[in-house]
Amino acid sequence: MRRLACVALLLPCLHALPAEAEVKLLVADTIRTGDPAQPVVGAIAWESDSGKVLDVGSADALLQLYPQAPRIDVGDATVVPGLIDAHAHIMGLGNTLMQADLTGARNRGEVLERLQAFEKTLAPGEWLLGRGWDQNRWDNTDFPTAADLDAAFPQRPVYLERIDGHAGWVNSAAIGIAEKAGKSLTGDWQPEGGRILRDAAGRPSGVLVDGAASLVYSQIPALDDASREKRLQAALQAAVSNGLTGVHDMGVSREDLALMKRLADQGKLPLRIDAYADGNNEALEDLCKAGLYAHPGGRLQMRGVKLYMDGALGSRGAALLTAYSDDPHNHGLLMTSPEEFEVAVRKADGCKVQVATHAIGDRGNRIVLDTYEKVLGTHKDADHRWRIEHSQVVSLQDIPRFAKLGVIASMQPTHATSDMGWAEQRVGPERILGAYAWQRFLHSGARLALGSDFPVEQVDPRLGLYAAVTRQDRDGQPPGGWQPEQRLSAAEALRGFTSDAAWAGHDEAQVGKLQRGLRADFVVLDRDPLEVAADQLDDLKVLSTWVDGEPVYKAATPEG
Repeated sequence: MRRLACVALLLPCLHALPAEAEVKLLVADTIRTGDPAQPVVGAIAWESDSGKVLDVGSADALLQLYPQAPRIDVGDATVVPGLIDAHAHIMGLGNTLMQADLTGARNRGEVLERLQAFEKTLAPGEWLLGRGWDQNRWDNTDFPTAADLDAAFPQRPVYLERIDGHAGWVNSAAIGIAEKAGKSLTGDWQPEGGRILRDAAGRPSGVLVDGAASLVYSQIPALDDASREKRLQAALQAAVSNGLTGVHDMGVSREDLALMKRLADQGKLPLRIDAYADGNNEALEDLCKAGLYAHPGGRLQMRGVKLYMDGALGSRGAALLTAYSDDPHNHGLLMTSPEEFEVAVRKADGCKVQVATHAIGDRGNRIVLDTYEKVLGTHKDADHRWRIEHSQVVSLQDIPRFAKLGVIASMQPTHATSDMGWAEQRVGPERILGAYAWQRFLHSGARLALGSDFPVEQVDPRLGLYAAVTRQDRDGQPPGGWQPEQRLSAAEALRGFTSDAAWAGHDEAQVGKLQRGLRADFVVLDRDPLEVAADQLDDLKVLSTWVDGEPVYKAATPEG
């Protein structure tokens, strides 16, 4: 359809569209564009072939400009820019969806019940895998042991990943397989970047923290390509059904990127993936040799690398400047030595690769900031957009360094509400002031990008919006929120999952807002997230998810 004519005084004239171009038009009671110059409109028009926005404005104006355009009327629903999870693990979610779900289990007994039910789906000799246990939620908060699993599973090997992905709980059968394949886990030695928990006799007790987990995990048989693709597709569908149009996928291997490329070639990627290479390994080497990667379809790219500094707070692996308040002989773990880390950062810098580094403890964050400052040197003011993933427990004197160095704090709101019951026990009343400190970062001038870290947390950005605005669990506890002065406004939270997340991925010229020339990525919600009560944010309904102006998810109607 050729556009007819510009309507004077309504919208600026645009270049004439090609004769074959089709324009689509969506009308809604409220469309929040994310553009401060035009924050709320009633209609959006896009060109179907390119999937790019042509106009936003009032419904009357756009109906006059595009009288022959197919009209999609979503009525009293609210449209927001596509939601972007700035820190997640797509393949990790796919794997989790095919394993025993231990999330929310209240004690060891409940874990065993879920495992025994899941075991019925397994073939003889197949590993029993699960994820989501969290001893901090149990009455007995001590780490579990292999003995807790052995009676129920004396022969079948069991590997259970902790909720944060930084510890594995295994049974004796799994330990035996690992020891037959390599070094004994008994003794007083520890692997680099990890910790084997042992009993008084020096035998492994059944929990392996961070780098030690690979001693057992590496023995689990690898999946074939068909199984990996099935898991990836399940994860992608879960993401779009929760309103995600983009994900920053942290730690993508060369093999996983190849799988994503294959789906992109086939037109089977329903959302955008900003893939970050898995450390100083093959994928980063590919970027250095061939240059930054972008798929021609516009839904897959790799322009950054995800590095690791320390472990996680829940398993006491986060590296702290002084010892844990509830474990006075433990300072946490460095998963990468400062020297090796600097080598990797310099390599990425030389290849023009964006650096994103996992750092949770105050020591871990300080080492990353020190290294970034050293490597960036005189070009620290360049538009590098280096990131610290989690920025979870940061010394108050280090928070202003983020803005000074141009470093993005990539944070996950649901981590605060998941950890608030025990976090202060770990770090004490003074250090907790620099933990999950969203407003302190904003007031310092730092940029925030928000995500979930799924499958550590759920693949649902509405839960992130709710946690960011309330700092409460879903039962509304504690009253008024935990450290309520650090709550974000609904507008700040939505921006963190849209335009700020896009900016953190160097994607602001493509996505993050509903603005002329950007991609028509948006989500249709049943209510307005900036108008509903804060305690309703987690209950917003995703009616549909759109990428490039095409629906990639539609909720089932009451009629089915």
